[in-house]
Amino acid sequence: MLDNEFPPLGGGTGVVNYHLLKELASYRDVSVDLVTASQSTCGPETEQFAQRITIYKVPGGNRNIHHATNGDLCRYAGRALWLCRTLLKRHDYDLSFAFAGVPAGVISYILKQRHKLPYLVSLQGPDVPGFEARYNYLYPFLKPLVRRIWSEAAVVTAISKDHQCLAHGSLPNLDIAIVPNGVDTGRYYPTEAPRRTARLNILCTGRLIERKGQHHLLRAFARLLADSDRSLRLTLVGAGDAEDRLHRLASTLDLDNAVTFTGAVAWEDMPTVYRQADMFVLPSQNEGMSIALLEAMASGLPVVVTNTGGTTELIVEETHGHVVPWGDVSALTEALASLVRDENTRRRMGHECRQRAMQFVWPTIARQYLDLCERIAARAQPGAFSVYESTPKGLESTHH
Repeated sequence: MLDNEFPPLGGGTGVVNYHLLKELASYRDVSVDLVTASQSTCGPETEQFAQRITIYKVPGGNRNIHHATNGDLCRYAGRALWLCRTLLKRHDYDLSFAFAGVPAGVISYILKQRHKLPYLVSLQGPDVPGFEARYNYLYPFLKPLVRRIWSEAAVVTAISKDHQCLAHGSLPNLDIAIVPNGVDTGRYYPTEAPRRTARLNILCTGRLIERKGQHHLLRAFARLLADSDRSLRLTLVGAGDAEDRLHRLASTLDLDNAVTFTGAVAWEDMPTVYRQADMFVLPSQNEGMSIALLEAMASGLPVVVTNTGGTTELIVEETHGHVVPWGDVSALTEALASLVRDENTRRRMGHECRQRAMQFVWPTIARQYLDLCERIAARAQPGAFSVYESTPKGLESTHH
């Protein structure tokens, strides 16, 4: 398994990888070697995640744990490839699993060309051309590469219908399976404690970057605050390249006393952050399928989202919350105002969000990925039995 980010490095892709490994640890017939990156510059590190799951971390020297530079990605690709070729001498792998077409998919592609190892590519977001505006200068150069990587993969997956559609813009006839993201509903759940304050807390979590749209949210919140007689607070959780600009915009809009920038919050503290909120906003320009949105829904929060990736699968207008166009500050303001005005609607929508999130649990997602991996392994080894069916106790496979 290949992934340039894994907690504490990175964002949603690393979270997906972490939860997938947690589920795979319960399968006695599955072994995984994950090759990821670390902030270290001193050499590879090894961590035993579970009995049959080992994490190898190549030195990356990442200065920012939330965002990898192009240099970080290139260093990971070169060092991870070298380590993978060493691991191939020790183990009999059935396939490689690449989280994102670039850079992990590049490594899987090379391993197939040189070692005949089939691979799965799980598209995750910015690795799909057209996903993020700040990479528009790179996409013309990356598109021929990702087309080749996707074409040679045994399976390519996307995390939502919109994500699949965007990928088809680069390779229209490619068969792309949809495996959505998931959420830990035992970790993220609604609060049962009564509200101790009259102030309504609006929450937005995510990297502070242009694509996430927090600048539109600040403008909408300023209008909401001016027109409402409720005591309101907007909490922005996250860090990123746009943080200074957003602070300046909040000051310009005279929001310093009504907006809290928490910076990055530790993973273990995030469930509490959601339970302290009254509603959740995701004003993004583009998403594959937002982990933060799933966490908010599992926490029983009504939501206001833009019509972006994952929305179709997760949100029904007026049932779970409101869907507004990207960049439409007026529509965003009105959607927020409608929830601010009606506590019963917030409660009803929050309940519906929780019920919807229960359909996206990690055991189900892991099973879908395993079914695809089994299919790849069976094609590579005709006549092989299903290694993912229940196995008599004590009989374990050595396949990776």
